[in-house]
Amino acid sequence: MSDRKEKTFWAVVSLSLLTIVWFFASQMESMKTLLPNPVDVFKFLVAGAISPIGQHNIWGHILWSLSRVFVGYTLAAVCGIVIGSAMAWTKVGEAIIKPFYLLLRPIPSIAWIPLAILWFGIDEKSKYFIIFIGTLLIIMTNVYDGVRSVDKNLLGAARMLGAKENQLFFKVVLPSAVPQIFSGLQVGLGAAWATMVAAEMIRSSEGAGWIIIMGQNSVNMVQIYAGIILIGVVGLFLVTAMRFLEAKLCAWNIRGK
Repeated sequence: MSDRKEKTFWAVVSLSLLTIVWFFASQMESMKTLLPNPVDVFKFLVAGAISPIGQHNIWGHILWSLSRVFVGYTLAAVCGIVIGSAMAWTKVGEAIIKPFYLLLRPIPSIAWIPLAILWFGIDEKSKYFIIFIGTLLIIMTNVYDGVRSVDKNLLGAARMLGAKENQLFFKVVLPSAVPQIFSGLQVGLGAAWATMVAAEMIRSSEGAGWIIIMGQNSVNMVQIYAGIILIGVVGLFLVTAMRFLEAKLCAWNIRGK
């Protein structure tokens, strides 16, 4: 508990110092057009939590963004675990899947926007696809590494005891890879939330990313910074929630806090 309190203390101190530096920087004549007063940003967030920004207040925008992330992320998690496992566990799967994986991995999610519009139009499906494709390969990478890194001695012992390949996978490989899979799910969730901003560039009238985009269109720096802070806070909450879930389900293998 003392270690946790110390970390919390220094986190508060660093954020407070950043806010103070931000405040004084915003008072400089040369920075006024680039840095809004943090007090004005805070007031905007408080007002936006009550009054609508566009069609919804801040809570409505967050819920819209979370719904998009939930759909794209869930699809990516299911497909990433299945495809990543197939690529790592079977030679045929690796021969078929890995070339496409290596080809698609360097492509940023934002590059898929034109194709998403052509394939799915400008409604919600295109946003789901952008979030899906931006998350899928991250999860696949961790699943692949997790399955491939299973202790060979465990596999050999299970085979000596007569375990079949399907039993070997579900009883030995998958449980051993769970920590690495959770790592991929956690990183993937953060990536899905970040990709949401790019997804909401495709004709939207709501969402946390929309707040930034509309602020850019109207050159409203207060709104832009408010949207950035909002995305950062919600993203931190999502990653923290995933770490909490990991701690409960994988208490036997907690990674560094």
